[in-house]
Amino acid sequence: MRIGMTVATVLAAGAVSAFECSDAVKAKARDFIDNEKQFHLGFLPTEQSNPITATLEEDFKRSTLAGVQCLQRGDRQIPITMRHVFAGEKFEKLVDSMVKTLQAPKGRIIFSGCGATGRLSILLESMWRDFFYRRAAELTPAERALADRSASIMTGGDFALIKSVEFFEDFAEGGRRQAAALNVGEGDTFVAITEGGETSSVLGTLQYAAEHGATCFLVFNNPADLLRGYLDRCREAIDNPKVTVIDIYCGSMSLAGSTRMQATSSEQLLGSCALEAALCRVMPRFAKETAKDYTLAFETLLAGLESPGGRAGLVKAIDFEKGVYEKHGRITYLADKCMLDLFTDNTERSPTFMLPPLRSRRDKHLAQSWAFVKNPLHPTVECWNEMMRRHPRCLEFTSEDARSLKMPQRFIDSPPLIKYSDLITYMIGNEPAPERIQGYARAAAVILRVPGETQEFVDAANSLAAAWPEKTEFRFPFPIADSPLEIWKHLAVKLAFNCLSTGTMAAMGRVAGNWMSWVSISNKKLIDRGIRLLVELGGISYEEAAQRLFAAEEWVESQDWTGKETPCAVQIALERLRKEK
Repeated sequence: MRIGMTVATVLAAGAVSAFECSDAVKAKARDFIDNEKQFHLGFLPTEQSNPITATLEEDFKRSTLAGVQCLQRGDRQIPITMRHVFAGEKFEKLVDSMVKTLQAPKGRIIFSGCGATGRLSILLESMWRDFFYRRAAELTPAERALADRSASIMTGGDFALIKSVEFFEDFAEGGRRQAAALNVGEGDTFVAITEGGETSSVLGTLQYAAEHGATCFLVFNNPADLLRGYLDRCREAIDNPKVTVIDIYCGSMSLAGSTRMQATSSEQLLGSCALEAALCRVMPRFAKETAKDYTLAFETLLAGLESPGGRAGLVKAIDFEKGVYEKHGRITYLADKCMLDLFTDNTERSPTFMLPPLRSRRDKHLAQSWAFVKNPLHPTVECWNEMMRRHPRCLEFTSEDARSLKMPQRFIDSPPLIKYSDLITYMIGNEPAPERIQGYARAAAVILRVPGETQEFVDAANSLAAAWPEKTEFRFPFPIADSPLEIWKHLAVKLAFNCLSTGTMAAMGRVAGNWMSWVSISNKKLIDRGIRLLVELGGISYEEAAQRLFAAEEWVESQDWTGKETPCAVQIALERLRKEK
């Protein structure tokens, strides 16, 4: 499907028949309704529509500035909660555990997550390692050795930085195996992070860590009592006496169900501040560089983003991206500092808005992702190590692994390609990228400018960008506080690009109300989200919505989308409903 070709156009052309429900579809819908109740998550606030951004679609129709102002309201929920969290005994317990781990002869601070929180876990580890890289000249050999005292687990392995490994998050045993492979155990501080609090794979890593003697914490963004009352796997984790629960619930998302927004932002704030507090207690001479009040520092950052200059920069960036995409063009970001943050945003656009995922150099038959990111300083293989400050940890996943996890047959027949050798086929380095330029009416390079960048980066970025017919920059028109782990730079990029990428899609009509109506159904949570969207926007029962969604999925899978963008099954089902009414 071409970028400018809507689902309504496909339907009008007769390419999609009216809703028909085969026996196979009815059986699939009934199975999901009866047997997957642990993934029916409409009761969770993180899955619900936020009333303070209910006008998001209409605001963007009025003006980009009105839409940006609407999106930013959700971020103001975060400091209300976090001020109490930072003052609480559980945050202090987390920092104390990290300090104890670092002062012991061995042991690691390990973060575990899936999807957005998996990418956050990798980011937190990389922020820790990057400090020791940047400040090496100021450190003793013993202090430099602390760089290896942090680690992360990403569901599906580090390949999932590229795209979520389909269905892996639904299997707790897969998480247990990843924790075992990292040899999690005594002496470790283990922090499991899950936006909604219910992700099976993350809870699996937590269970393994608790059983093997690690000091365990569970961080999530929903009311704990709700999770305990509805989901068995959550009740088991929350009631585990070996686990300290840190509930940082701060309301529903600005975009319904998009937990990469306020949920992950608040978790990034918590994790990075705890890590920096521990660092400054182990090496007190750096304490003068950290914020005395984390909440106030975060509110200062929000004020910068909400300032006239901050909003004007976001409006300009959204209008620019929208203009490129509406001409069927492509954006390629060039970054060094905060590249991992920007890479995460690019990756998460795909499942959130049903966009083409990042493309490997060997997948020339697939559509190019709308946005991509490259580092002008390093070739691809070196860039992966530089971005993460370590060698990537990927999984060697076989048919037998899929069979033992009781995954769907298609994973047994064709295991996902998620090895290291697969990861490095994604060309994020300084190699030329004619495939992102040639054949497009518009192709633009956007240079990410953040405080502390080197002249070497600026020169290399300008040199690489010269190959693109259009070039621009994204920079912050307000001061950003520094800190040992560069907390506020990373959060500035995250919050700005949450707004930029979400705002671009809202401006292009991929949002209904404040729901992401273009959504991938690549796991059980997203299937439930798609069904609930049809219930709310279509005014039908959950059962009928499930049937319509699976019927649309069946039709999409029956078509050949080679070289095209695969349409969204949720949109197909929604448009069929509208035509019938």
